[in-house]
Amino acid sequence: MVAMTRKVKTFQIIFMDPSKTFYCGGDELCGRIEVEVNEVTRVSAVKVLGLGCAKVEYAKGKQRCRQEAEYLRYEQVLTLNDQPTDSDGSVLLRPGNKYEYTFRFELPQQGQLVSSYKGKFGYVQYYVKALIERPHQPTLECKKPFEVEEPLDVNTPDLLSPTGGMKEKKVTCMFIPDGQVSLNAKIDRRGFCEGEDICINAKFENTCSRIVVPKAAIIAKHIYQANGRTKVFRQKLSSVRGNHIISGMCDAWQGKTIRVPKIKPSMLGCNIIRVEYALMIYVHIPGSEKLILELPLVIGTAGLGSRSNSVSSQEGSISNASQSWVSLRMPSGPPSYSDITSDCRLDQPLTPLLDDFDGDESPIFMNVPSFNFPPPPVYTEVDEEYSGSARMQPVC
Repeated sequence: MVAMTRKVKTFQIIFMDPSKTFYCGGDELCGRIEVEVNEVTRVSAVKVLGLGCAKVEYAKGKQRCRQEAEYLRYEQVLTLNDQPTDSDGSVLLRPGNKYEYTFRFELPQQGQLVSSYKGKFGYVQYYVKALIERPHQPTLECKKPFEVEEPLDVNTPDLLSPTGGMKEKKVTCMFIPDGQVSLNAKIDRRGFCEGEDICINAKFENTCSRIVVPKAAIIAKHIYQANGRTKVFRQKLSSVRGNHIISGMCDAWQGKTIRVPKIKPSMLGCNIIRVEYALMIYVHIPGSEKLILELPLVIGTAGLGSRSNSVSSQEGSISNASQSWVSLRMPSGPPSYSDITSDCRLDQPLTPLLDDFDGDESPIFMNVPSFNFPPPPVYTEVDEEYSGSARMQPVC
């Protein structure tokens, strides 16, 4: 934004490295202020300010909640090189010349700033403001924003440790007990970066009379605090789902993956705005509230996440999944359809799924567990991509 008058032709801020997309704590911010005038103009002072603040504003009933927090304030008076000044320190700017005031200052060290942010009910903003003070005339100003991204390393013992939990819910029909639904889930770590896969190991049991569907989603929680009140805004970012589970059956996820989308890192250092993430594993129960388990996540900055840790954790999950397949006595690879004998018959009818078909993840029909596979034909090619879905088993 530039406040212009008839006397000023050009008044702008230019950073020395325009290709730099963001700054971190401790970085040096360099630039110049360019000024051109149409008439002879006396300038008493040129100042540069580095400012950064967080602001929250939202309505709570009839009350308007507002809160601010300051994270950066820097001020410097600039001078022109080889430019004569009067006794009061003022200078004359003349038409046809381009005047450049250079500035350079260091941002506070890491841990004292918070990352830039723009949300539904608040923001964290940083900018450089330039002021031209003139005798007996209004002060001219312009400003230029810049982004700050504080590094967040997820390679700490706390964030590399596994986390999990279990939940169960009793289901009723007209106040009559109708069994229960339970889930037990675990992930190998809490810290991730954008583009990494979260491997989920989970078991679901259904003893109620309804068909239920297990699902998982990455949830963002934006928490705003103002005037002693808290407002939470939740977003579902990405999701996956499993197969339908009929009454008396259970299902297991062994290394089922959900990818972290392109999102901002967790923001945990701001006093009035927080951005937290969670992996929500839940079971959809028709006619009843969902059974929900939330596992907290911390999303780190790109480049600081350990890709090797991610790969090793995925390989470990796939290894565990392979053992699970063996324990279920499933064939180790896909047979060719042309080699399966044509007299393969079902001893019992297929059970149709009721609703919520999701393409490859949910078959249209589900076989009862007593069905026996014919011996798999000989084959040489095996697809190494693991789907992460196990066959449903009866509840023990």
